[in-house]
Amino acid sequence: MSSLSFSIDLSSSSSFLHSNFLQAHRPRRLPKRSNWVLSPRAALSSDPLLVQAAKGNKTLRPPAWMMRQAGRYMAAYKKLAEKHPSFRERSETVDLIVEISLQPWRAFGPDGVIIFSDILTPLPAIGVPFDISDAKGPIIQSPVRSEAHLKSLHPIDLDKLQFVGESLRILRGEIGERTALLGFVGAPWTIATYVVEGGSTSTYTTIKRMCYTAPHVLRALLSHLAQAISEYIIFQINSGAQCIQIFDSWGGQLPPNVWESWSKPYIKQIVSAVKKECPHIPLVLYINGNGGLLERMEDTGVDVIGLDWTVDMADGRRRLSSKIGVQGNVDPAYLFSPLPVLTDEIHRVVKSAGPRGHILNLGHGVLVNTPEEAVKHFFDVTRGLRYDTLFEDCKSEELETVA
Repeated sequence: MSSLSFSIDLSSSSSFLHSNFLQAHRPRRLPKRSNWVLSPRAALSSDPLLVQAAKGNKTLRPPAWMMRQAGRYMAAYKKLAEKHPSFRERSETVDLIVEISLQPWRAFGPDGVIIFSDILTPLPAIGVPFDISDAKGPIIQSPVRSEAHLKSLHPIDLDKLQFVGESLRILRGEIGERTALLGFVGAPWTIATYVVEGGSTSTYTTIKRMCYTAPHVLRALLSHLAQAISEYIIFQINSGAQCIQIFDSWGGQLPPNVWESWSKPYIKQIVSAVKKECPHIPLVLYINGNGGLLERMEDTGVDVIGLDWTVDMADGRRRLSSKIGVQGNVDPAYLFSPLPVLTDEIHRVVKSAGPRGHILNLGHGVLVNTPEEAVKHFFDVTRGLRYDTLFEDCKSEELETVA
């Protein structure tokens, strides 16, 4: 069971917002820096390239990985899935998790390996069982929509998630010191959409209505999820994860002012709790459809903000302050383009992001039927990049100024 106590107090939903655990420390603030200042040498660090970039250190090139880089576009994965047709089995069995997570690393050599899992994986450990249907996706038979439903929730039982911890430990040993091991979680609002709606939805009407018809119930649920997810992140870090991505996948379905009230506070609680326990671990926040939220995402306390492909990288850099890193944001559809076109787009995104604090990624997950040749090309091109060459003019101007 969790080492941190938890109780649901419906008489005062504000107790969740001011929990000693979640509010003990403010998020760590990184020192101010310029996106375009080039130091003469890369920072000397034992951290993998991806972690260095996430921390804002100078690197020789941008590190790269892809959301959904392990999975259904790979022939090796399809072959394995034929033998193990249950997604729950594939994502909750140590040997399968490790094998699937390593498939793209062996084939393409990304700078980060992300554990093969799901944002809903921890739900049974807090009292919310679910199934996955090939046709309908996640199915939750008993949605949480009332005070009575809240009573079924309990503190996260990390013993039920040992397959995640063991998989991370094995992966850390397999990939060595140069490749970063990434863990991930869903943000409270995004997880709550499934828990309240009973599965996937395209309208989010039930949970949006609860913001006004049962706000105390929804805030209690979000607070419970925030505490559980905080503990789950720390568990992943203690098991070997070197960087954590928080997916608020459906936060972009909210108007910005509503996201500010109903998603952001719980992300900030998580970041504060994790930074208190693990201040050296960089956190990435990704929201699909975040063009209207970038400035609002910045003071969540995360180290890196992931941009989806609908945001121009240069515009995103201008809108965010210099102390925050960025990740992204090649349109996944470019992987279906001629390879020279993909090369040009990679160069454009990298140049727009600037020579520091950028993790190259897609603006969303790898699409089904993506050619493996294109994925390989993406990583081959990235490994050949050098900031000294890409930003030679910028470096020359800086040296002239110093002289």
